[in-house]
Amino acid sequence: MQNTSKHPEALSDIMMLDHSQLTALMQFGNLETCADTFESYLDRVKFYSMESLMLRLYIGMDVYLAARNVARGFGISSEQFAGSFGSIDDISAKMQTVESTASYLQGMIAQCIRWRIASVAENGNSVIRKAKDYIDSNYTDEDISLNKVAENVGLTPTYLSALFKKETKQNFTDYVTVLRITRAKELLCCTNKLISEIAYEVGFRDYRYFSQIFKKQTGMTPRQFQNSTNELYGTE
Repeated sequence: MQNTSKHPEALSDIMMLDHSQLTALMQFGNLETCADTFESYLDRVKFYSMESLMLRLYIGMDVYLAARNVARGFGISSEQFAGSFGSIDDISAKMQTVESTASYLQGMIAQCIRWRIASVAENGNSVIRKAKDYIDSNYTDEDISLNKVAENVGLTPTYLSALFKKETKQNFTDYVTVLRITRAKELLCCTNKLISEIAYEVGFRDYRYFSQIFKKQTGMTPRQFQNSTNELYGTE
């Protein structure tokens, strides 16, 4: 095996690899451009001129772990992943040459894209329904977050965000905001609660921020909205 200390520039290039490009490819890319995108990833570290098996294993391990993590978000267990690509202890046998390593890793990325496509087709609607049910029950919690919802439905936050936007035509933040303002309007119309109480009840701890968001959504401040409904229904 070639000593990697003789090639500090190659090791330096590898240390600069960014998981986000690979993760984005698996979560949002398509099969048609998969090969070209992955090739550009390998080109960044001059992969095809790399002679050291150790460096290839470093890259391979990095890609393997990233792909296994992403696949888990698509409902693929570690056992299923290992059944398709071997365990992490077995992968060195698939990386004896530069060409075999590239082919093996590219196949892994492409399969993750196929798993994603199948997952969306089979589970997209039910997952989003589950996410919306969770949000509908917890939107009054100031600390509700995309991360919490993603954990509840078993997806990564990035993947849930993209799927949620695709299925609902709204992003997560907008969906929560609409729920909160809709409930606030109901309370302003039908209760004698203070506006600050209503803001707190629908998930806003900052009254000024609540007023700002309310006006952005309705064109009126909470006080103006409350007064207009009182005039309409003859209430004080």
